[in-house]
Amino acid sequence: MERWPWPSGGAWLLVAARALLQLLRSDLRLGRPLLAALALLAALDWLCQRLLPPPAALAVLAAAGWIALSRLARPQRLPVATRAVLITGCDSGFGKETAKKLDSMGFTVLATVLELNSPGAIELRTCCSPRLRLLQLDLTKPGDISRVLEFTKAHTTSTGLWGLVNNAGHNEVVADAELSPVATFRSCMEVNFFGALELTKGLLPLLRSSRGRIVTVGSPAGDMPYPCLGAYGTSKAAVALLMDTFSCELLPWGVKVSIIQPGCFKTESVRNVGQWEKRKQLLLANLPQELLQAYGKDYIEHLHGQFLRSLRLAMSDLSPVVDAITDALLAARPRRRYYPGQGLGLMYFIHYYLPEGLRRRFLQAFFISHCLPRALQPGQPGATPPQDAAQDPNLSLGPSPAVAR
Repeated sequence: MERWPWPSGGAWLLVAARALLQLLRSDLRLGRPLLAALALLAALDWLCQRLLPPPAALAVLAAAGWIALSRLARPQRLPVATRAVLITGCDSGFGKETAKKLDSMGFTVLATVLELNSPGAIELRTCCSPRLRLLQLDLTKPGDISRVLEFTKAHTTSTGLWGLVNNAGHNEVVADAELSPVATFRSCMEVNFFGALELTKGLLPLLRSSRGRIVTVGSPAGDMPYPCLGAYGTSKAAVALLMDTFSCELLPWGVKVSIIQPGCFKTESVRNVGQWEKRKQLLLANLPQELLQAYGKDYIEHLHGQFLRSLRLAMSDLSPVVDAITDALLAARPRRRYYPGQGLGLMYFIHYYLPEGLRRRFLQAFFISHCLPRALQPGQPGATPPQDAAQDPNLSLGPSPAVAR
């Protein structure tokens, strides 16, 4: 078959000039991702010259180049100007670091903390500008929420409220759902769901007026069944669905809604091993005798040890989450979902595309790998391990690792 002539040198010069103009307009960062993309495009060009007629080859190259540029280009940012943002949970972790960064960028920051004299509050008061205002807020107390709403309305009359960052989160226990008290589920829902709901609804008139942003820090535990995070995960799943609902309903008002799903980071609460030890002891002390007999103290000790082991993999640099929150507030076209952290792409791929058994085993290997409860261990009266447990290599049919030490 006769091949169509490939563009002449003059035509290629015109194409190159246009490509260079597009590169300059795209505001790309020169680095390994860009160099890798250019190398792939060069390889694709070589293949297209040999396998496709010129019109089809040009169409393929144009589409590939557009996709590469749109992925690598820095998103267009809105100016900070006099924008005001309310951030919850600024005592530590993501909230505190986000408040510090936004203040340094020129935002008017309203930062809520549980205690006005906490170490995090003192740090913010010391290192930030006078624009930052600290507000005491317990999301489980309607009076606190009402007071913050009134303060925000009164102090943003000139600038308006541009953004709300629902960052405050709560988790009390790491244990099987059956072992977790119902009160734990309620306390997680009170902070992570109902508190965020009440505060967001109260601020919606201001956010609709400014056509602003709602950014909520969720968790992958709300998307996939992490072992021993039933109470926390269900509350995060609920708030994620709520924010997706807001995203659709507020679209005509111009309000954009984003959810941040961070990986495992070393926030203050994660690093506080003593706090987790106290919560484990409190769980053991209040566990009904029937459940303690069925599962055994060694089972709970094993879960606790596995949880602490998984925290060693946590990232100490919180900037990926802070950058994601900042982008959600200022990007001209913010994403609906952000996934800062290492390994999340692989986790979500496994969760969505691999069989259920492999998904479960991956989460157990990554986070918490269960051992057999005491009542199912060989030698216990009436112990008959279920068939699924007997066939699962991740469940030990002998004594638990806590016993075998």
